[in-house]
Amino acid sequence: MSMINREVSDFFVHAYQNGEFKTVTRDDILGGWSVFFFYPADFTFVCPTELSDLQDKYEDFKAAGCEVYSISTDTHFVHKAWHDTSEKIGKITFPMLADPNHELCEDFEVMIESDGMAERGSFVINPEGRIVSYEVSAGNVGRNADELFRKLQACQFVAEHGDEVCPAKWQPGGATLRPSLDLVGRL
Repeated sequence: MSMINREVSDFFVHAYQNGEFKTVTRDDILGGWSVFFFYPADFTFVCPTELSDLQDKYEDFKAAGCEVYSISTDTHFVHKAWHDTSEKIGKITFPMLADPNHELCEDFEVMIESDGMAERGSFVINPEGRIVSYEVSAGNVGRNADELFRKLQACQFVAEHGDEVCPAKWQPGGATLRPSLDLVGRL
């Protein structure tokens, strides 16, 4: 079943960000755009490349009014230890959410029960707390922050211009389409 337009359930999790422990709840994501970026585990191989790539694009996400949350089944203590010992992870400034009880992983349907870890899932959540875009990849395939950012921008454009849609490879300022009967079979 599709998760598009599904409302994010209430949650309360611990996080590590900028040298501090904090809590994050559903209320924190309402009113702004969010990206939930699930990954299997800290101290692994592909994960630091993805989180580092996401950090490189983080200021663009923030400028677009979007907070990025990375999420694994590790605790916030493990996130801190990884942040303190890895050069790549040490540069991360976005919140690293801890989901050791699998609350978020199960709600977003990315839990690998047999491994106790999350799939690589990327979710764009609108200011109303609804999922408007998502993608789940195999554990051995890393994601691209530039493409995730492009999807965020497209979702934001469509939310603002409800009568227009974004074609493949759309970029801000690019041509959009207005669905109509005369476009059927012409593109």
